[in-house]
Amino acid sequence: MNKKRPVNLDILTISQPVTAIVSILHRVTGIILFVGLAFLFYAFDLSLESQEGFDTVVNALQTNFLAKFIIWGVVSALMYHFVAGVKHLFMDLGHFEELESGRNAAIANLVIAAVLIVLAGVWIW
Repeated sequence: MNKKRPVNLDILTISQPVTAIVSILHRVTGIILFVGLAFLFYAFDLSLESQEGFDTVVNALQTNFLAKFIIWGVVSALMYHFVAGVKHLFMDLGHFEELESGRNAAIANLVIAAVLIVLAGVWIW
């Protein structure tokens, strides 16, 4: 075993290709969606308990910054995860498997998701 091999543990200096970034973000948005479901289930349960609960949820979503931020975060994660999932479906069909086309698909994934996230932000805020 070569003990003189270079070891770089500083994650900020590692240069990842765009395809790796898209893949990592796809996994991160899956985790965000999983955690965000807890908030969505709570709001859904509260809204179905009574008219007052429904009004509380509606009021929170219209006036509370934190509630809007959480909803925007979950919707943004859903948008990104959806776009990346569609890209993966195309890859399963045999498209975008070459180096250059895969890189272009990853860039397109980031651009499309960014546009959808901005539109979701405009819609929510």
